[in-house]
Amino acid sequence: MKILVINTGSSSLKYQLIDMTNEAVLAKGVCDRIGLEHSFLKHSRPGHDAVVIEKDLYNHKIAIQEVLNALTSKEIGVISSMDEISAVGHRVVHGGEKFKDAAIIDNSVMKAISDCIDLAPLHNPPNITGIEACKQIMPDIPMIAVFDTAFHQTMPEYAYIYALPYEIYEKYALRKYGFHGTSHKYVAERAAVMLGKPLSELKLITCHLGNGASICAVKNGKSVETSMGFTPLQGLAMGTRSGTIDPDVIKFLMDKEKMTIKDVSDFLNKKSGVLGVSGVSSDFRDIHTAADSGNSRAQLALDIFCYRVKRFIGDYMAVLNGADAVVFTAGIGENNDIIRRMVVAEMDNLGIKIDEQKNVQARGKEMDISVPDAKVRTLVIPTNEELAIAREAKKLLK
Repeated sequence: MKILVINTGSSSLKYQLIDMTNEAVLAKGVCDRIGLEHSFLKHSRPGHDAVVIEKDLYNHKIAIQEVLNALTSKEIGVISSMDEISAVGHRVVHGGEKFKDAAIIDNSVMKAISDCIDLAPLHNPPNITGIEACKQIMPDIPMIAVFDTAFHQTMPEYAYIYALPYEIYEKYALRKYGFHGTSHKYVAERAAVMLGKPLSELKLITCHLGNGASICAVKNGKSVETSMGFTPLQGLAMGTRSGTIDPDVIKFLMDKEKMTIKDVSDFLNKKSGVLGVSGVSSDFRDIHTAADSGNSRAQLALDIFCYRVKRFIGDYMAVLNGADAVVFTAGIGENNDIIRRMVVAEMDNLGIKIDEQKNVQARGKEMDISVPDAKVRTLVIPTNEELAIAREAKKLLK
């Protein structure tokens, strides 16, 4: 069984073809600048140099066709025909309250995804575009939707309801949804394997730390709390997002800076976070370099980021009444030993203490970086959302 995983953005499309007999990646790549000048496809296979194909990708349908052409090419392909593809798994950002699991895409599922556009106006439309393009080119191949929000649908009502008049929730479904669910679920399952215990018996705190970042409390395999909310803006300070702030800051900015609502939204989503504090970059590598050279604002940005992560870990230790492990994943969580060290510093009274040598060695590797006698294990687990999507697709096909 071979499953093609598609992750569609507004002007990009990432893909992986995975052989589910051994979960090996046969090929992966990206179509970039779709609908723009100088568009291209970058296609990679294990053991070969990546191939860049410059092509006019006027829309997502053309991009999908070029992906299939590359996969079946005699020169750079890995399958003989499209018939070898058993299903296509699509990452869909928002499933609202309608989906607690992945779903085989039919007309009713497409309508439900469309109904969630108001909840994810930047993400669901390109997700829909990618699904429709695949359906046109591969009408007989099953399409599976895997939702970022689905894993968090197990949160209790008191965790996801905002303290607003309840009628607002009933009218608009305005509540905490959470995101990065596919990643949180994947690393929680891997943590259970590493700890040698059933996931149903564990309490975990999973930290997905990238340019977008969120933390999740996982109890007995289910999400019971997460840091992102109605949108990905809530929670941690991130690359360009402010994270949680006093809501009246919005009115203050509109009055003092003469901003519109759209201006404020762009300000909080695209110009804030570690970029806004440091004035340097949203890339933590650039911020570390600036901080090392004496830039105090860059150091402050790092301190704010780590402090927020530490606070949420502490909050979730209370929610879970202790934890078996804290898991670091995603670009920063997997690769940045300095951030990991800063986050868990002075948390030994909570049972969290790392071995610094292991921490440095754990760059991009699946490792337990705790000291031997730590009551709470600290794990580094590279996430694999594409494989998680493929597994969900395989499960549904069976």
